Amino acid sequence: MAQVDNALVARPVAKKGRRELLAGTVGGVVESFDWTVYAVLAPYFATQMFSGEDELTKLLAAYAGFAVSFVVRPLGSYLLGRVADARGRRFALIVSMITICLGSLLIAVLPTAATIGAAAPVLLVVLRALQGVAMGGEAPSVAAYITETAPPNRRFLFSGLSYCGVVIGNVLCFAVVGVLLVVLGEQGVVDGGWRIGFGIAAVLGVLAFWVRSAADESEEFRTSRREVRRTKLSGHLRNMVAVFLITTGTTVGFYFGTTYMPEYAAQLGATRAASSNLSMIPSLLLLIAAMAAFGVLADRIGGMRVFRIGMGLLALCTVPLMTALAHGWLPVWAVTTLYLVFGVAPTIALGNVLLSTGFPVEVRVVGMGVPFTLGVALFGGTFPMLAQGLGAVGQLSAVPWVAAGLAVVSLVGTAVFKVDEN
Repeated sequence: MAQVDNALVARPVAKKGRRELLAGTVGGVVESFDWTVYAVLAPYFATQMFSGEDELTKLLAAYAGFAVSFVVRPLGSYLLGRVADARGRRFALIVSMITICLGSLLIAVLPTAATIGAAAPVLLVVLRALQGVAMGGEAPSVAAYITETAPPNRRFLFSGLSYCGVVIGNVLCFAVVGVLLVVLGEQGVVDGGWRIGFGIAAVLGVLAFWVRSAADESEEFRTSRREVRRTKLSGHLRNMVAVFLITTGTTVGFYFGTTYMPEYAAQLGATRAASSNLSMIPSLLLLIAAMAAFGVLADRIGGMRVFRIGMGLLALCTVPLMTALAHGWLPVWAVTTLYLVFGVAPTIALGNVLLSTGFPVEVRVVGMGVPFTLGVALFGGTFPMLAQGLGAVGQLSAVPWVAAGLAVVSLVGTAVFKVDEN
């Protein structure tokens, strides 16, 4: 009879874990679609939203708007992190989704510089900043939520699956942009077709809000609130430094492989923009499968061990792969697939849970989120602009060296990191 009771108890817990996994994953879809669609469509809406005669200057200004949304992320991580650590993960996730969705909707209908002058780029940057604040609280809240609701023996699998939402958002983005370019042509996208991408982002946000409304709060968070434990954030400075160091290489690797790769390949003359966006989709689908596989492996042999393997591959293989692409030794799809599957996949699949385990429940979102979003802001958010600037001065070959060097920094960070035992 005891065995039957245990089975009955285990079944709803498993179902709850899957429901919470879905609630965390859908936010990743919306967030990644939003940030990727901005970066990918920047070359097309820059001429409409920014004034001036020089096309490169307007494109760099558009990428600066991309960077702004990352610069404010640490502020959002702190503000929404405090909310998540005080009022709950679910509440913070709902607030962040509403803000991201509203920002995308307003960008989709924002008048151009020809209509309202300098107010157009100002409003665009303000909206991106508001979305950045929301995104700053989104990722660490999801990380804490998954860590606290996943079955203990499947935490890294759930971590990988939850971050698959980010990749799915990229897949949807490249599919949408690719179709827009094929159907409307590049000039059609410039003339206003780019607004469709932001409109779709808003619709996805509404769907994510609906899914999250049906999810429950983390039981581990509820227990922590009942026990009224007091934990000082200052006692976890070592792990906060480690999270920052680890984030530098992982975020650049991710944005290089999933966001900037089409533009990078186009600058090398390896492909055209439309075909490059569509060619990203198979590689991203393989990335999803690899993330799940590395999650299963990490649950068996240890998350940090698998993470270090991926980080080491990023450090060693980035320059050779991009050199092969530049010289035409390997096609774009092969380089992208190898880079994503063997370097990016094991790092981003495990990061959610791995970094969250370094902090107790009471300060988990703020402790992990502030250094994480600071690293993303300083390195991930500025990477497209940096790469574009290096290409403009004839130093495009330096881009993979930057990514490889920061992967080494992340490896150093893993030596500093210590799992919380509380």
